[in-house]
Amino acid sequence: MKLSTLFFAVLIFCTGLKAQHTSELTSSEIVLGLKKLNTVGSVLYIAAHPDDENTRLLGYLANERRLRTGYLSLTRGDGGQNLVGKEQSELLGLIRTQELLAARRTDGAEQFFTRANDFGFSKNPEETLSIWNKDSVLADVVWTIRRFKPDVIICRFPTTGEGGHGHHTASAILALEAFEAAADPAKFPSQLKYTETWQPKRIFWNTFNFGGTNTTASDQLKVDVGVFNPLLGKSFGEIAAADDEQAAGGIDDAPGLGVEGVGLGGKLRDFREADFERAVFADVGGQRHPADQAAEGLGGRDVEVVADEDA
Repeated sequence: MKLSTLFFAVLIFCTGLKAQHTSELTSSEIVLGLKKLNTVGSVLYIAAHPDDENTRLLGYLANERRLRTGYLSLTRGDGGQNLVGKEQSELLGLIRTQELLAARRTDGAEQFFTRANDFGFSKNPEETLSIWNKDSVLADVVWTIRRFKPDVIICRFPTTGEGGHGHHTASAILALEAFEAAADPAKFPSQLKYTETWQPKRIFWNTFNFGGTNTTASDQLKVDVGVFNPLLGKSFGEIAAADDEQAAGGIDDAPGLGVEGVGLGGKLRDFREADFERAVFADVGGQRHPADQAAEGLGGRDVEVVADEDA
């Protein structure tokens, strides 16, 4: 009797393990993973909430450019809307967290968070940073940069308020400060017991034309993220739409997904595509970057712009 009971318990345990088995990779996903081994560049995208991120751009960077790509959402969306259920506050934050994790499994990027609380709409970044305890959240952003080690940081919003929400502007302010603080051993030195300082090469912000606010310009860097990826059998617009389906909160995806070109505005100056390319691409084996080879075709004219100006 005891033996049969034990066998039944083991059978249930093994069945449970089988139910948790992860899905197998397709041949296309395996090939894409192998191709990524030859690229060591990395990009970290930073914004305030779940659904702020530009999922089309994340998918493009992770799968077309084959870069290690991450999204740092400062909050978990606790203060957002829920049009399909009764969950609010922390329970809504749990749902939005799972939505982002599911979206990253679709677009191939990694997901990070800070301790910042989504307390609802904020009129200005000063209010936001006061409620968040700025130094604590800044420490989390610096920690993520030091651990992830991005070559490039892309902010969803600018520091000048066009994002229309105190959380949005605060996310850009914190990203800009963390861009420099992550390389300073005097900033949050206790972290250095577990990691090391890191200096990203460039920081951009992802311009947009949404809700009557147009921050795009003809002289900004444009990246065509609407291309079709034959390995995945999808365009990155389709991948972004699949990410949208994860959003049980009933919120549409980030502004800017309705356009094929994504503008990247720099720190008070224009960037050429060579800046972005040089900053994130480093081929294994020490091959020369195409931007350097292109310079030779321009009669030796340098295609890299001078160092960034202060914001």
